[in-house]
Amino acid sequence: MDIDVRGPRFGAAVTTVVLAVVLVTGSAWLLAWQTLAFALGAAGGVGRSPYGRLFRTAVRPRIGPPTEFEAPEPPRFAQAVGLVFAGLGLVGYTFGPDWLGLAATGAALAAAFLNAGFGYCLGCEMYLLVRRLTVRAG
Repeated sequence: MDIDVRGPRFGAAVTTVVLAVVLVTGSAWLLAWQTLAFALGAAGGVGRSPYGRLFRTAVRPRIGPPTEFEAPEPPRFAQAVGLVFAGLGLVGYTFGPDWLGLAATGAALAAAFLNAGFGYCLGCEMYLLVRRLTVRAG
């Protein structure tokens, strides 16, 4: 079943704020929260992530029914990519080196910002590229 395109974009906006605060404060705990949010989104789809639930219960009722939909697989893949980068960042912030925490968190922030601000989902585009390549190879 397709999903409301506004949900993943809302999640990306919240993620952008969270990751920006992580970069400013260096909080491994806050990055651990974001890593968990990515893990839940990757495992159960964006609707099962904390930000997806917040969108569904608090935001969507106030902005009306969706007019655009998308397949759930690309945003779910994007959550998995975010999970990898947040996990690397968490390793860097917790065990070192510090530059790993900064670089991985910064990369995740850049991707989240592109989605939130411009509707361009890097992880979704990666998913589509991988699908095209595997269809050609198979």
